Amino acid sequence: MDNRQIILKQRPRGLPGPECFELRRTPMPQPADGQVLLQNLYLSLDPAIRGWMDDAPSYLPPIEVGAVMRGTTVARVVESRVPRFNPGDLVHGLHGWEDYSIAEDSPFLFAIPPEIDRPLTNFLSVLGPTGLTAYFGMLEVAQALPGETVLVSGAAGAVGSIAGQIATMLGCRAVGIAGGKKKCRWLTESLGFAAAIDYKSTPDITAAIREACPKGVDVYFDNVGGEILEAVLDTINVRARIVMCGSVATYNNTAPTPGPRNLWQLLVKTASLEGYLVSSYLSEWPDARLTLAQWLEEGHIEFREHIDKGLESAPVSFLRLFSGDHDGKLIVDIAGES
Repeated sequence: MDNRQIILKQRPRGLPGPECFELRRTPMPQPADGQVLLQNLYLSLDPAIRGWMDDAPSYLPPIEVGAVMRGTTVARVVESRVPRFNPGDLVHGLHGWEDYSIAEDSPFLFAIPPEIDRPLTNFLSVLGPTGLTAYFGMLEVAQALPGETVLVSGAAGAVGSIAGQIATMLGCRAVGIAGGKKKCRWLTESLGFAAAIDYKSTPDITAAIREACPKGVDVYFDNVGGEILEAVLDTINVRARIVMCGSVATYNNTAPTPGPRNLWQLLVKTASLEGYLVSSYLSEWPDARLTLAQWLEEGHIEFREHIDKGLESAPVSFLRLFSGDHDGKLIVDIAGES
């Protein structure tokens, strides 16, 4: 059997176009001792992948030119040479844009718990790294407290929408920044955000933040970086915490991104800005996932998934992350399961 793969044909400059990808067919891989052969069912498309496409230092090595594109998948075990997995088991982990992957037995390969009866795609969105990023970012890094004002950028996105709802559950006043009136209405009418700012129609984002957050910003959950981060720095309170979760506004820049001109606000407000990776909490993922599943069952969290079909659609679907042409978590159905 052939294994279809999407490989990195060349490194992008700016937005990654079709010339950066190539569909390749290779023989079916075979697992060695300590490995499992996986059939990838669903692929998660995340902004971090754009950073891995560059030949630049990051928390993971760059994807090499000619190598398979990297991404988190939900997969079915086809063949196992690992004692803890059997054929037919369902797992999720960091694998490839391909039909079949070889995976090492490591802490990054998670069994999908059978006691959580949810659609498999949920283990890439609200119960996967996406929901867990919001969970630990808000509870452990930001340590948001009741009565505080929590501002979330990319608030209609997969991570931001859950982060804001968790803030509301903690007794905070959640304010979201999103692109477009439709997304802003979703935040306030369905997700419980106290206010929403449409950055696409706001000429002065700093003034808009001050209006939506009259008591200032205590916690900023940052998914976008860039000019919005600079605007927020002028509105933070004393002892504010900025959780730097992503910087999607800068990932496709072709020139070095200038830092915010007003970082000195961190000094005068004795505030903190902390970079954050959800992998730092790997050992706590199972318990956090059970908590998120309970919140779902109790109706405290609403989420959306945008599912495109077919492995070959992944390169075009990937661009939706930067155009905003999707609602919620962006997923590719590789195996035709949905």
